[in-house]
Amino acid sequence: MPTSLALCKFVGSISLGLLTGVSYTLSTQSLPSLLTLPSAKPAAYTLNQTARLATLHIRTLSSISTISLALAFYLSPPRVRHPYLLWTALLAATSGGLNLAMDKSMKQRVVKDDVGDVNGEQVEKKARDQQWIEFVRTGISGVGFVMSIVGLWGDGS
Repeated sequence: MPTSLALCKFVGSISLGLLTGVSYTLSTQSLPSLLTLPSAKPAAYTLNQTARLATLHIRTLSSISTISLALAFYLSPPRVRHPYLLWTALLAATSGGLNLAMDKSMKQRVVKDDVGDVNGEQVEKKARDQQWIEFVRTGISGVGFVMSIVGLWGDGS
């Protein structure tokens, strides 16, 4: 197997694994911790910063994984061109695209991080919604990660 093909498969699989780990950590550690803050104002600020940074890293990992796995499929010779590469690339893209669905659903519930009006119920609702999206993302990217590992094992890479 050419080195560039193996490199694309490994980079795609590793970045998909990292994406799964980031989503799992957000859903089980970071977001529940925000709900223990004593007041709504620091919770809203921290939630907005966490969401902004998480979105940046999730989009980056999803893009790297999708591009690497799709490129590996494209570079593969026809006799070893396995569809698991496309399926895992699709799952990585879907996992990254969940942010778009979340952004549309959050337009109505804007949490302000100014010094003024911060509603604790809105902060909690936004944190719970984001936690649910991260649980779903963990499942989707986890399935893709397992598929990529089994596919790599089957390829003998």
